[in-house]
Amino acid sequence: MSENAQKAYEAVKAQIDQDPIASDWMEITQERVNDFADATLDHQFIHLDEEAAAATPFGGTVAHGFLTLSLLVHLSTSIKREGPPLEGVLMGVNYGMNKVRFINPVRVGKQIRAHSKVIDVTLKGNAVDQIQEFTVEIEGEDKPALVAEWITRTVYA
Repeated sequence: MSENAQKAYEAVKAQIDQDPIASDWMEITQERVNDFADATLDHQFIHLDEEAAAATPFGGTVAHGFLTLSLLVHLSTSIKREGPPLEGVLMGVNYGMNKVRFINPVRVGKQIRAHSKVIDVTLKGNAVDQIQEFTVEIEGEDKPALVAEWITRTVYA
């Protein structure tokens, strides 16, 4: 086991069940939705055809649920937790999701931000697996866009 991994594990463990931390806001633009549709080959009209989508209960085009989920990577970069600096990081990787729920569609033009809290951590040799619960808030909406448990693995020297 790496000494750096052990220190990181202790630092993350101390963050379990602390209050959630919010990311910066980000606007969901039609251009971003169009680009995601092209990248994933998901061209359903509710994402791309503003006129047809206006006639749905959504009242306009909406982001793909998986687009909102994938933006957790970007949103999480502005979430800063207090604690000692972690040393000896070799790499960090996505390990998976425990669960994801798409609760409320994100209308194009809306702002979103993520709220994150650490809910579990495991030391595995020279790696630390961290589970964070993310809730993606939609500005001006009562219900969040999604709630997900994201597992990341950080490997230490």
